[in-house]
Amino acid sequence: MSGPPSRWLLDGRIALVTGASAGLGERFVRVLHAAGAHVVATARRGPLLDQLASELGPRVEVLPGDITDRGHREMLIEHLRTRGLDILINSAGICDDGPIEEQTLEDLLRIIDVNLISVVDMCRLSAPLLRSSEAASVVNVASIYGVVASRGPMAAYNATKGAVVNLTRHLAAQWGAHGVRVNALAPGYFPTELTGYLTDREFEQSICERTLLSRTPTLDEIDGPLLFLASPTSSYMTGQVLVIDGGWTAI
Repeated sequence: MSGPPSRWLLDGRIALVTGASAGLGERFVRVLHAAGAHVVATARRGPLLDQLASELGPRVEVLPGDITDRGHREMLIEHLRTRGLDILINSAGICDDGPIEEQTLEDLLRIIDVNLISVVDMCRLSAPLLRSSEAASVVNVASIYGVVASRGPMAAYNATKGAVVNLTRHLAAQWGAHGVRVNALAPGYFPTELTGYLTDREFEQSICERTLLSRTPTLDEIDGPLLFLASPTSSYMTGQVLVIDGGWTAI
């Protein structure tokens, strides 16, 4: 039996991370790289990707582009066709803000394109590559608001993250016989651009009052859950949603 450390390593694995220029996506690139993977990082903001690759070195490859662009998604998979794909991290995401009746259809469709359509299509396009891998893992980034509803008005975000959760379960059922594991992360409020880095004191206090741990998280507290799902450590786990929320959804 191999020791625990070796099961956390990703040496020789090829990973693709969407939404990789900032927030959780950027963090995931760092985590996978530190574990030994060759990481292909994509996002709209090319300069931020270049800065990340410059810092981490040659095992991080950047392919800037808009994940809602069908041509860009196809280019990503074509780029990986000869080298293969072992780990797919669908982490690109945005959030709406305001009551649904005050949003335009275009506002809602933008959220759906980024948070759901791109995830579905990346899974569709990458399926042949993942099935060719000896130990493929897909990690879809959902949210606590894919598990419970938010009190704040963000209808499209809630709808898409709930859909990502069930997409994860469905693909796990479809792909299990091919050896492809599909799981989801459901983070709570982590300090990223999407949450204003939790610098609003009233917002931070509301999170502390709602969570069982009575505090906000640090960004590194999502490292272990991500690496757990991406690595052989979770080799008998598929179709699951790993919630990292300080106990927000426990009561």
